Amino acid sequence: MNTEMLWVLGLLAACVVAFIANRPRMDAVALLALLALVLSGTLDVSEALAGFSEPSVILIASFFVIGESLVRTGIAFRVGDWLVTKAGNSETRLLVLLMLAVAGLGSVMSSTGVVAIFIPVTLSVATRIGVSPSRLMMPLCFAGLMSGMLTLVGTPPNLVVNGELARAGYPGFAFFDFTPTGVVVLMASIGYMLLTRRWLANKPEKSAPSGKRRRLRDLAQDYQLLGRSRRLLISHDSPMVGHTLGELELRTRYGANIVSIERQRQFRRVMLTPAVNREILAGDIILADFADGEPDIERFVADMQLQDCGLRNDLSHELGLAELLVPPDSILIGKSILESRIRSQHGLNVMGLRRSGQPLSDNLLQEKLKPGDTLLVAGTWKAIRLLHTQSHDFLVLNLPAEIDEAAPAAQQAPFALLSLAITVGLMISGIVPNVIAALVGCMLMGAFRCIDMESAYRSIHWQSLILIIGMLPFALALQKTGGIDFFVSALLGFTGEASPRVVMASLFVLTAVVGLFVSNTATAVLMAPIGIGVAQQLGVSPYPFAMTIALAASAAFMTPISSPVNTLVLGPGNYRFIDFIRIGVPFTVIVLLICVSVLPLLFPL
Repeated sequence: MNTEMLWVLGLLAACVVAFIANRPRMDAVALLALLALVLSGTLDVSEALAGFSEPSVILIASFFVIGESLVRTGIAFRVGDWLVTKAGNSETRLLVLLMLAVAGLGSVMSSTGVVAIFIPVTLSVATRIGVSPSRLMMPLCFAGLMSGMLTLVGTPPNLVVNGELARAGYPGFAFFDFTPTGVVVLMASIGYMLLTRRWLANKPEKSAPSGKRRRLRDLAQDYQLLGRSRRLLISHDSPMVGHTLGELELRTRYGANIVSIERQRQFRRVMLTPAVNREILAGDIILADFADGEPDIERFVADMQLQDCGLRNDLSHELGLAELLVPPDSILIGKSILESRIRSQHGLNVMGLRRSGQPLSDNLLQEKLKPGDTLLVAGTWKAIRLLHTQSHDFLVLNLPAEIDEAAPAAQQAPFALLSLAITVGLMISGIVPNVIAALVGCMLMGAFRCIDMESAYRSIHWQSLILIIGMLPFALALQKTGGIDFFVSALLGFTGEASPRVVMASLFVLTAVVGLFVSNTATAVLMAPIGIGVAQQLGVSPYPFAMTIALAASAAFMTPISSPVNTLVLGPGNYRFIDFIRIGVPFTVIVLLICVSVLPLLFPL
């Protein structure tokens, strides 16, 4: 073990510790490690920056855009509504259809995004059929994780492993090479969940009259908001004219929360975000919410010389509501609504707060947020849709049915499906490289107006991409310094003269254990070259070993912090840490057995 290898291994260990502590952010850690490898002379500049030209990075970014296009055209939500219709009142039918639908959608878009979409749908149906959400949230979570096992583009670790095969001089995986094993795992998981759901909480919920998605009025009623809003015209004589909202301090003086501002521009009226520095002009129309009701409304209208315009029937086409859940790991916990800066960061106003199912009204803005709190926010549909990609500090729990009516590209849904079909067809046929096929799909989505450029850039999870770019040079640094050979020799020394299947099982276990502490993407970056190196040392095909690494990286079933998908369902499912251990550990063993049994048959050693 030479000095240079010790340096690289020490740096890698420091990165893992930083990943576990999550300080600083993982993408920042990866970039700092990249700089350290260059400044130490371990890698030259071109080697360290090779990740920026890595095709898998472009491929992952492209499928973030394609996935967002499916959301903007309403396709993902329509699948959820179809699930509600087909499930009826049967919990078993719901569980099976839910897992199939989530796994299918997640195979071509972000699994985290798919699970976030299906959480409110699942909660609604669970209430209607009278079962505890905890009996359905774990199956939803598992289906989201397994969606990454179904196609080459199902999850970033698949593409990372595929890229490592190419760097080692082997042809990569085809689009559906993951599918046979993934389908076996999915079918096993459905059967497993049907048997083990009784281990989860089974206290029935109160039944609701309908399983349809809730509407704006329902959400407003839950938070006691009905009758509190007024649409008011700013006259030329109003003392508000020429002042910013920050200067007016309307919430402090009158309890008036300005939700939106309508302003005439040339031949059309536009909806403006009520930012603190937004100046009020004569002729503006404001939509204001009053926490204390009629007395404040009358005083505000009289003092500010305003005219009541009445609420527009079509206002829901431009403005909407969303219910947000504060998850246990949110940085908002312990902060007040004012300190959380939801309006300044997301362009949304907090209209209400519920705790333990009860709405709070007194001193709302100063109330410190707690895990499990739900917030009702109001704003433009555009801002509400961006919640999925702009923050990981709250979960979009309920989106009203009106969001489908206001989908920005709902009429382009057929073209989105056509673009997706062309993309997948190109990847299957091999006419062009996968990354080119994905870029073609993005261009088609843009050409058919399924997504605009701003939304496309916002949809990309840049933290994941930077993490991959920063960690990829580690593989090269380990190869140059002998680190890969060291790990390969250590693993083969541990397994002795065991069969290749036993070595595959050891790789699976090691990858799954690393994945408990490090993101699945970083796990794949670290373990892929080791898996391929082990296969080369054994003189066998690298493909079953490479796929073992990819599948083990996605098998993040064992703890609620192993994957963002697990974290999303923790609150709505009312789960404890031990629930994931009880359900996840046995199923991880099942996935291990499937891998070592099936993969050598599909990819002969």
